[in-house]
Amino acid sequence: MRRALVAGNWKMNGSTDFISELMAELVAGIQTSDVDVLVCPPAVYLSQVKSLSSSLISVGAQNVSENSEGAFTGEISLSMLNDLGCNYVILGHSERRSLYAESDAVVADKFIATVTAGLMPILCVGETLEEREEGKTLEVVGRQLKAVIDVAGIEAFASAVIAYEPIWAIGTGKTATPDQAQDVHAAIRAMIAEHDAKTASAIRILYGGSVNASNAAELFANDDVDGGLVGGASLKANDFIAICHAAGA
Repeated sequence: MRRALVAGNWKMNGSTDFISELMAELVAGIQTSDVDVLVCPPAVYLSQVKSLSSSLISVGAQNVSENSEGAFTGEISLSMLNDLGCNYVILGHSERRSLYAESDAVVADKFIATVTAGLMPILCVGETLEEREEGKTLEVVGRQLKAVIDVAGIEAFASAVIAYEPIWAIGTGKTATPDQAQDVHAAIRAMIAEHDAKTASAIRILYGGSVNASNAAELFANDDVDGGLVGGASLKANDFIAICHAAGA
């Protein structure tokens, strides 16, 4: 039985006061170990969040450099994340791919570096609305997965999480129906199974795309949906706590 994971991607939001209040509410409201809970704040607040967190709430980063150190102004290395006690790193988020031109190859390099450093990557894959309407969802997702598998090897996925994020549902209020989510999640698991059935059975596949307190339970009820990568709702303590409870139900 795969253990559910709910990850909050705070994106470029927050302040010291806001985070102090949010973390106090999350720590008080998340008292069950039935589900893994993760928050991913902006990098400048990682230390603060780590200091305010509890043993039931892990802390992760929204991005990382594939380079170990050197003259890379503005970048953050995996050794720095390890130093701060981070557990996870979100990789290949659609915003990184589209706004900052991160290619499949760059995402693959970051994936390898993250696994090698002992952190767990959350590999994001997903299609645009145009690609879905053209029936290319599985082609796009398959390409994004293959780019990583070909370089990292399927063995690396034993220490990874996948997040299916239909780009057309991120921050738009639109959400894939439970059936749409299940279909793609099942297809992703089948793609992994083509390389290794054991890894496919064990890997957690999260759904991301306007997950909220109202739709979480129905999405998480699907056999191949193992939790969520939550955006806006992760900035609202009551909503995020409700989503966590839905995943652990």
